[in-house]
Amino acid sequence: MTSTRPSERTTIAVIGLGSIGGAIAGLLASLDRYDVTASVRRPIERLTIEHPERTIDVPIRALTDPSEAAPVDWVLLATKTQDTEAAAPWLKRLCGPHTRIATLQNGIGHAERLAPIAGQARVVPTIVYYNGERLAPDRARFRRAGPHDLAVADDEGGRAFKALLDGTGLRVLISPDFKTLVWRKLLLNAMANPITALTLQRQAVFRREDIKALCLDILREAAAVARADGAQFPDDEPERLLATLLTYPPDAGTSMYFDRINGRPLEIEALTGAVVAAGERHGVATPINRVLLALGRAVSDAPARITTTPAGT
Repeated sequence: MTSTRPSERTTIAVIGLGSIGGAIAGLLASLDRYDVTASVRRPIERLTIEHPERTIDVPIRALTDPSEAAPVDWVLLATKTQDTEAAAPWLKRLCGPHTRIATLQNGIGHAERLAPIAGQARVVPTIVYYNGERLAPDRARFRRAGPHDLAVADDEGGRAFKALLDGTGLRVLISPDFKTLVWRKLLLNAMANPITALTLQRQAVFRREDIKALCLDILREAAAVARADGAQFPDDEPERLLATLLTYPPDAGTSMYFDRINGRPLEIEALTGAVVAAGERHGVATPINRVLLALGRAVSDAPARITTTPAGT
């Protein structure tokens, strides 16, 4: 006997409909087998994703009040790391004993960060590689930034997340060495985000020779911390990461760059702050990252919207 109960469709809630959350919400909503809900500040009726292969325009159910929410199969947490605690009212309503929470956030220690507010839900740490840009509350741009769009650990939760994304076109890497991957992504973020935010330039700034030299110093310092924490990096990891960064489009921004020009607090603690904190734990000096952390904190504590020249003009 075939049941037509709506509850038998997989239910997904996306918290944080910004550049990362908006893109994945649109791709999932474009499939015919999921019921996708967005947790948002302001109501929207449709979601448009500018994708290199096609433009996706789909209706989406948007909730603005946690009291309207009910438990779902999957929560995709795509807020900035510093906004994790603010998501607690949503998680309380959306999570049941069988819920999985995929953390589409920067930094390390995803499960530990969510433990106090996740309840009985199981946390699936996730690394996001794709580049997103929020163009409007109901519109985002998706760009690929490497051979994989996301990565997860080679465990039950990671494999279930990969299966969830089947049909979206998102390329998910399953890795038995998730720690090395998450540190590799953190090093890229802890280099690219502060530089673009502090210089108010997109990734074209990394073509400057003086900035390349600074990036290598940042990476070498952070790589020493990562190795002390168990990441399996080759000796030339900093050079490889810088080479990877230089393959990205010059007009691509970073999340911290967009936050600064829009007058929002910076995600400096989850990126550079994580490197400095881990260095303290392992007795590895991080003088350059400490400078970036101090500057990033000062900018973040006094955000102001900035008008910039559009990329390519």
